[in-house]
This record gives sequence, C-alpha cells and structure tokens, in this order.
Amino acid sequence: MIRLLAAVFLIAVSGPAFSACAPVAAAKPRVWRAAADDPVVRIVFLGHASFLIETPDRVSAVTDFSGVFAPDRVPDLVTMNHAHTSHFTLAPDPRIRHVLHGWQQGPKPPRHDTIVRDLRVTNLPTNIRNWGGGTEINGNSIFIFESAGLCIAHLGHLHHLLEPADMDALGRIDILMIGVDGAYTMGQADAKQVVEQINPRIVLPMHYFSMSNLARFLDAMRATHAIELRQEPGIEVSRMTLPERPTVVALPGPH
Repeated sequence: MIRLLAAVFLIAVSGPAFSACAPVAAAKPRVWRAAADDPVVRIVFLGHASFLIETPDRVSAVTDFSGVFAPDRVPDLVTMNHAHTSHFTLAPDPRIRHVLHGWQQGPKPPRHDTIVRDLRVTNLPTNIRNWGGGTEINGNSIFIFESAGLCIAHLGHLHHLLEPADMDALGRIDILMIGVDGAYTMGQADAKQVVEQINPRIVLPMHYFSMSNLARFLDAMRATHAIELRQEPGIEVSRMTLPERPTVVALPGPH
C-alpha cells in the first residue's frame, strides 16, 4: 500500500513529463499520428553512451552529448548526464536549439517535456554515486524519446535498480539503451535485472568499453533474449518491425 501511494504521488506531482511512454493517457494528441502508416525511426550508435535518434520528420537528437561523439550535422536536440565529462559538455555547439541537462541544478529536480515536431522528450531523474562514494541526488536522468509510436529510453549513467514508482513513471518502453560496462555504472547482473524490470522489445548495449565486456553481457542475456550482432552502427525500427521475441542488438562503435 505504501509503494502504491508513493507511485500515485509521484505521478500526481510530476505532471505530463511522465505520461510520455503511456501516451494513451496523455492529455494532448500523440505527436506521431500524422506520420506515414508505418513510420521508421533510425538509431545510430555514435560511441560510449551517445546515440543519434532520427525521426520520420528528420528531427535529430543525440544522447549523453559531450561533443566528442557527434553526427555529421548539428542535431536539433541533445541530452546530457552529470556523471563524467564523457557524458556532458558545458559548451555545446550554440546552433543546437534544445540542450537538456539531466542533473539537478538548483533546489528542484530536472523536469523536461520538450516537443520538436514529431519527437517528444521527457525525463525521469535518478541518483548516482559521487567520486567520494556518497550519493548525488538527481545526478542522472533516464531520458525517454517518443516518436512514430515508439518509446525509447536511454538510462544514462544509471547506478541502481528501479523502484516500483520508477516503473510506473516510465510506462511502456519499446527500446532500451543501457550501460553494460559492469563497473562504472552497475554490475552486469544488475543491468540484466533492470532489463527484466523494463522488459523492452529491443535492448541496445552501450558504455561497454571493450568487446569482452560486451560479450559477457550478451552471454548473460542469451537464455531470455535473441542476440543480434550488427556490422553497421545503425538500425531502423518501426512499431511493425519490433521483434516478437525480446532482442539484444549489439551495434559497433568507437571506444
């Protein structure tokens, strides 16, 4: 009962930012309905924790943007997390119109609900470890990207398992980007458990540093997930092409 009340309270105070991945409950129309019958989202692994997300209307977003791993053209929107300098920059290209910080600055947690044409981006703040071994409250955000009927979650530098209230806030997630280094974020057993908690159709490993780290994570997932090793760093996904069996898709990228 306490957990249920906590979840209800969180949703009540957070407003529309947490309705994004339960879009049927959103007050405003879903932003993707005017697109093609089966619109496609393109996702490219740029490296480390950075992915390029391109919508059917050619809106581009980059996750955990540091300026090091960047696409050829200036993105419309970037998200950042306050873990290490490889996950954010305080001097982004001024041509980027929307720069979303995932860490708390000031007395209130970060709250984002940004719509750029057919892309909607919201966030769920989480805590992280600091360099002294303590806890930095709201030092990270799970960013959720909604386009073409897909809900894509980037966990950033998540350091812990999710609580029931977190799961209620996230809603349905179709594609999950998760750090699998096994050390700097969370252990691989915990990463596997987070995947089980969220239960996405596609898992995109990131932040793996070495092929041996990636291989260990893939081995841990084989009993419950199909495994795809891609030669190219990008995939195209639509609601119609989501796999029936949950699938881990390993994309190559610079490290």
